Amino acid sequence: MQRKGLGELGVSWSFREGAVFSIALVAAGFMIEAALGAKGVDLPSWPRNIILLLSFSAYIVVVALVLRENSLVKWLGGIPLGLCLIIAMAVLSLFGGVLPQEAGAGPLLAQSLRLNNVFSSWPFALTVLFFLFNLGLSLVWKAVPFKGSNLQFVLFHAGFWIALACGLVGSADLQRVIIKLEEGKWTDRAHNFSSKTTITLPFSLYLNDFEMEEYEPRLAIYDTKKGRVEVYQSGRANQVAEGMVVSWQGIEVKVEKFLPFATIDDGTGMPVPADAGQGFPYAFLSGEYGGKPFSGWVSTGSPFEKPAFVEMGSRLLFIVAGAPKKFRSEVTIRSGEEGDNRSVALEVNKPVTVKGWKLYQASYDDKAGRWSELSYVEGVRDPWLPVVYLGFFMILAGNTLFFWKGIRKK
Repeated sequence: MQRKGLGELGVSWSFREGAVFSIALVAAGFMIEAALGAKGVDLPSWPRNIILLLSFSAYIVVVALVLRENSLVKWLGGIPLGLCLIIAMAVLSLFGGVLPQEAGAGPLLAQSLRLNNVFSSWPFALTVLFFLFNLGLSLVWKAVPFKGSNLQFVLFHAGFWIALACGLVGSADLQRVIIKLEEGKWTDRAHNFSSKTTITLPFSLYLNDFEMEEYEPRLAIYDTKKGRVEVYQSGRANQVAEGMVVSWQGIEVKVEKFLPFATIDDGTGMPVPADAGQGFPYAFLSGEYGGKPFSGWVSTGSPFEKPAFVEMGSRLLFIVAGAPKKFRSEVTIRSGEEGDNRSVALEVNKPVTVKGWKLYQASYDDKAGRWSELSYVEGVRDPWLPVVYLGFFMILAGNTLFFWKGIRKK
C-alpha cells in the first residue's frame, strides 16, 4: 500500500518516523548540553512558570481545534509518536536511576552530557515538552466535543498531563532548607544548600529540649599501637547486658554488673545510678587476658566525665555508646501574633506542617550525642504538590471508571 504524503488527509507517518523523531530530539538535547557546558534547563519560578504553563496549554488547545485535520498535527498527537516519546523518557530515566544524580558525580562523559542531573537536562526537557504536546492534543480531541463515553479517557489523560506538567514546572518553587536550632533560642532563619542562600521563614522556632534514646552499648577494644578501635560484633546479641559472657580477640570477658545510667559518686569514687539526663552507661567487667585476670569499671564517657577503661598491655577494653534508637526535638512554633504559639515534637519521618512548610527532624550534634544542645530541622515547601495530587486522583478516578465499565460489561 502506497504511503500518503503529509499534505494529504490521513496520518501517514507511524512508529518508524516516531522513533527517528524521538532519537533526533534526544540527540539535539545532548548537543545543547555539550554546547552550553552541561548547565541544564533553568526553569522559571512563580509567577513566570504558571504564565508559561497556561500559555503552553492555550497553544495546545488552539492548535488542536484549528488544525484538527492537518496530517502533521494528527501525527504529532498520535499514539505512535506518544509511545516513542514514552520510551525515550524511560531510557533517560534509567540513566537517572543508575548514575549518581548529583553535581560532580559519575564519569566525565556523563557529566559533560548532564546525565548526572538527567531530570533537569535538555534531552529530558525536550522529550517531556513534546510528550505533553502529544498528550495534550489527543486530550483536546477527545474532550471537544465532549461525550460521556470519553470520560474515562479524559480523566486519566488529563490527570497524567496535570501531574507531569505541574510536577516539573513546579519543581522550581520547591524549597528544601535546613534550620539550625539552639536550645533556649528563637530563630526564623534557614539555609538553602542548593542555592547557598539564607532565607527568612514565615514563622519562628524555639528549641525547648533535644531528646534521644540509644540502644545498649557494645564492648570495644582500642589498640594503642595500631591506633584502631574494634567493636564487638556477633550474629547473636552483641549489646552489653548483665551476665553476658564473651570470648573475643583472645579475651574472656564477663559483664558482672551493668548500669544504663550512672555517674561517679564524689565520696566513694564509684559509679552510682543517676537520672537519664546526667547519667551514662557503666559496666563492671571481669575476665582473663594472656593468662592474667582483670576486672574494673568501664564506661562510654560523656561531656561531663571521661570514659573509663581496663588496661591490658597495649590494649584498652571499654564500651561504646549504642546507636541512636530514636531522637526528637521539643520545639515551640510561633507562626503569627504574639501568643499564637504551639508546642510540638519533631521526629524523623513524622512531619509537622506550618504555613505550607513541612518540618522534619534531620540531625543533631553527633559529638555531643544525646546531650546535644543543637538540633537540625529540615523544612520542605512544595506549593505545587496539591495540584500534582489532583492529577493523581484524576488518574485514580479514570482507572476506577475503566474497571467499573469492565465489570458492568461482564
